Order: sequence, then C-alpha cells, then structure tokens
Amino acid sequence: MSTADAKRSSSDETGSETPSRASSLSKDDTFHILQNERRRRVLRYLSDAEGPVDMRDIAEQVAAWEHDTTVQQLTSDQRQRVYIALYQSHLPKLADFGLITYNRSRGVVERTPLADQIAWYLDDENGTEESTGARDDWVRYYVGVTVLSLLLIGVVWLGVVPSTLLSNVGLAVVITLLYAAVTAAMAGLPTGT
Repeated sequence: MSTADAKRSSSDETGSETPSRASSLSKDDTFHILQNERRRRVLRYLSDAEGPVDMRDIAEQVAAWEHDTTVQQLTSDQRQRVYIALYQSHLPKLADFGLITYNRSRGVVERTPLADQIAWYLDDENGTEESTGARDDWVRYYVGVTVLSLLLIGVVWLGVVPSTLLSNVGLAVVITLLYAAVTAAMAGLPTGT
C-alpha cells in the first residue's frame, strides 16, 4: 500500500469525508499537493478561516485570485470553472491527504491541524504586501549602498580625498563594511512570513 493510499479518506453514506489519522506528510506528498496552484490557494484561504467554510466561498475567492479581481466582479463562468475543479478534484485530494475535512454533500470544508505542517510553504505565494515591502526594503538599502560606494570611488578617483586618507585597500574595506552592515541589519528585519 502506498503512502498516498494509506492517507486516503473514507466516505460514509452522507458524503462526509474524514481524513485519515496521518500525523505527517512525506516530502513527496507535500510537493505533490502543493504543485497545483488552486490547492495552494484553497489552503491559504482556509488558513485565515475559523471553523468550517462553505465550499462556494472558497471557490469564489480562488476564482477572484486567479482572475485578479474581486469576488463581486466575477462572472458566473469564472466561478463555475473553479467550483467544478475544486468539487471534483482538488478538495477530495486535500481530504485524501488529511489536510481538510470535506463534506461533499453539504459543501462544507474545514482545515485540519495537519495543514499546519505545510503552511509555511504558502506564506509568500501571492507576494503579500508584507513580503513585497520587505523585498522593497532590501532593494532600497542595497541601491543606497551602491550609490554611496560609487560616490566614494568617484571622490577618491578625482582626488577630492587625498589618497593618504583613503587608499584603494581602505576604500575596498569601507565599501565591504557598508554592504556587510546593510546585510546584517536586513537579516534582522521581518520578511513577511
């Protein structure tokens, strides 16, 4: 019996699917689950939800993310395409691996504690404002240090600063220390994850 088969869920007569008792996922299973963007988006949506969620709400939000629009501006075709794919494929697969409970007949989905195991893979998926802001900070600081380094090189090259005060080796040390300081400072900042 394969790992995936061991984690498959069972359905009762009501269509309620309950996850297996798996306590962890293998790397292969994790990457298999996360290889599909819709499944990643479902898990991201559920990570912010408290308790059971209506499948239609998930489908609408996933469709809105896919089409870079709001739920209110979605067409019925956009909603339906995502809904059908989630209903037939993605939600059953997430339930099979024990990441969600999925009551197909009622259209109710709930995240399980096992989903916490892969949550950190989802943190920077859509380039959230926090992660984009941290990336912008890195760029801004490194551009600033680069400009300052070029100014220092220009000042030494033009002879504005006598070479006795700042030799080529001294200049290299100052520039290296500038980059080291920015790197050390940025390493301590939150990255949005």
